[in-house]
Amino acid sequence: MELKKSEEVLAEVHRNCQLALQSISDILPETEDAELKEELLRQHEDYEKLGGKAAILAKDKNIELKNPGPIKKAMMWSSIKMSTMTDNSRAHIAEMMVQGTVMGITALKSTLGEVDDACADGEIVSLARELLAAEETFEKKWKQLIA
Repeated sequence: MELKKSEEVLAEVHRNCQLALQSISDILPETEDAELKEELLRQHEDYEKLGGKAAILAKDKNIELKNPGPIKKAMMWSSIKMSTMTDNSRAHIAEMMVQGTVMGITALKSTLGEVDDACADGEIVSLARELLAAEETFEKKWKQLIA
């Protein structure tokens, strides 16, 4: 049973990273602010590293990870394009990033809350906590950029 929970945690880490990477890739072309672009690129790199760690763990533990489907990606893309079409200001983009980051934090906390650390795979739980800490840092950074 706990192996299944560990797989769910790793799947959530992977999904979270993939959605963040997609969102950042969709927002970057709409961003004119140099400081914002720099922060987006830095976070994109961090999500790539964490997603890479998840992929390595999945391979080592023979866990199959699924990417978000094309409909989910298309919905995200269209939502971002519509939202930035009317307002691509620094504050608006930062606010959009806060919303996405908070969704990721909530999903990770929920998934981690369902896992018994004593029985779960320590490497997977550790990676999920690493991603959670990164997202909490990202949220603070975006909130500073809203003002």
